[in-house]
Amino acid sequence: MATIREIAELAGVSRGTVDRVLNHRGSVNAATAALVNDIAKKLDYKPNRAGIALAAQRKMVRIGVVLFDTGNPFFDEVWNSVLSKEEELNSYNCSVLKKKTGFSAQEQLQAIAELEAEGIDGLVISPFNDTAVANKIDQLQSRQIPVITTNTDIRNSSRLAFIGSDFYRCGQTAAGLMNLMTSGEVRAGIVTGSSQVLCHTDRIAGFCDRISACYPRIRIIAEIENSDDDFESYDKTRALLSAHPDINALYFTAAGVYGGCRAVLSLNRTDIHILAYDKIPATKELMEQHIISAVICQQPAIQGSKPIQLLFDYLTAGEAPDREFYYTAVDIRILENL
Repeated sequence: MATIREIAELAGVSRGTVDRVLNHRGSVNAATAALVNDIAKKLDYKPNRAGIALAAQRKMVRIGVVLFDTGNPFFDEVWNSVLSKEEELNSYNCSVLKKKTGFSAQEQLQAIAELEAEGIDGLVISPFNDTAVANKIDQLQSRQIPVITTNTDIRNSSRLAFIGSDFYRCGQTAAGLMNLMTSGEVRAGIVTGSSQVLCHTDRIAGFCDRISACYPRIRIIAEIENSDDDFESYDKTRALLSAHPDINALYFTAAGVYGGCRAVLSLNRTDIHILAYDKIPATKELMEQHIISAVICQQPAIQGSKPIQLLFDYLTAGEAPDREFYYTAVDIRILENL
């Protein structure tokens, strides 16, 4: 295994310089830093885990977390995983500073500003897909405050990594499921959370592209947004079905499923096939009542804990994520495997 001494000898610099480069401590000439990193990569340098623990105990690390708070029980599971990881890392002088926001760029920017004022060293965020949020992530990265996105990603930003589902693939999977569970002419409605949340739009894109390419008997009639809110979902789903009584399938891409399904029942539309996401109490109940046919799950515990662990390793040991995308499994659940 390569050592800091070997890297220093090959680079022609001191061990202290190598340590500063690999652990992101202090200022080092850009060319020297590039040389050290290149040698470390070629030697497959791995930091000593015992040394990491000792270094972490000497250094206070503050990691900020910004998650959506829309009443979606899925995020409760993500939040509980964040709390568990926080408890685990407390003994290493790592504190996790947490904020919740709605689907709003302004709310997220305010939450980030508050965390900056508390002196965070890194940020985990489920980002609202807005240019201002992407620019803020770039600004943090330029100040050596690394950012990792979780649950939903954001395009055109310099975040380190993303942890969550391959949402486009999930949308394709939903299209395949709808094809399997229906017959004849299908007229589908799409109920989504927000057009400004990338995971929602990617789920729709994968669904629509797959249907267009492979399943001509399925036709998409209309799409509505419910802000992940059950009350709004009830009103808008009921209006959708009233305006388009020929709809015989619904694809829920986000939360608000319970409210939307209550609207279906209020119109006595038991002929409608319904697909949704996440095994939460509401969707489990609706599957047991034979209202929802299937759900696609996305491992919320991983989305809460993994980004914090990656940031902790990066901040304490200079151990960068080994890839850009950490995709969770596409987990299909029907009544029989709940």
